[in-house]
Amino acid sequence: MANHKSELMKRRIIPGELPTKDLHQYLVGAIAPRPIAFVSTLDEDGNPNLAPYSFFNTFSSNPPILVFSSNRKVTDNTTKDTLHNIRVTGECVINIVNYPIVRQTALASVEFPSNDNEFVKVGLTPEKAETVSAARVLESPVNFECKVKDIIELGDKGGAGHLIICEVTLITVSEDVIENDRINPHKLDLVGRLGRNYYVRASGDAIMEIYQPFIATPIGFDRLPESIRNSAILTGNELGYLASLNGFPEKEEVELDEHLFSLDFDSKQRKASEFIAQGKIKEAMVLLYF
Repeated sequence: MANHKSELMKRRIIPGELPTKDLHQYLVGAIAPRPIAFVSTLDEDGNPNLAPYSFFNTFSSNPPILVFSSNRKVTDNTTKDTLHNIRVTGECVINIVNYPIVRQTALASVEFPSNDNEFVKVGLTPEKAETVSAARVLESPVNFECKVKDIIELGDKGGAGHLIICEVTLITVSEDVIENDRINPHKLDLVGRLGRNYYVRASGDAIMEIYQPFIATPIGFDRLPESIRNSAILTGNELGYLASLNGFPEKEEVELDEHLFSLDFDSKQRKASEFIAQGKIKEAMVLLYF
């Protein structure tokens, strides 16, 4: 809640003072959920490789740039086949992971022998790409064909990453997940990676919409009346909705039963919380402000 900051207790963790494997779990446990890059490559002999990476995101729209990291293994400091293949060919396909293929994706994280075909091992279908030699994953709803622009080595010890900077040359998107020329997250049904063995499914009630206009200047927390800002009932998120309004609404802008204004302030706050949950932000502000 907004006035309970002094109650927070935090553990101090200093990199270098604990084993890399333990530091890794703090990093991936806190920086989550992370999208999964399901990367397909070819080696110099044309053998396919398919492996998932959750140190991954998009970093530019023009040019379209995706970046993922292939880390050195903590146990023996070796690197993965994906990195070797990309160094050889300079190409890859980044396939997006949704719920229908998440278990097969997890299976692909096993270190099969280099000459094994992961497409066969995990039961997925290679689909010929158009701009690169590596295959797309047919079952993936979105595929990014990429040329590798750069590989940045971040260290030479176990756990160190290699940032693989990929420029997108072609995107293929399943028509099943498109609505009004935009990707519908409910239809896409993405899966994200957490720490340890945990994943999260971005569907149903897990998806929420937060609209924040960027042109008009909002009220901000600092301009909320102190009685509202220091509420012991309203959460920080709820106060955030009030602070996001572009100005204080007039009483006449909303329709509220007059008896609500005669409630004590705690009751007003609880009612305002109900209004916020219903998306009635102006009504909540008017009730609290007047």
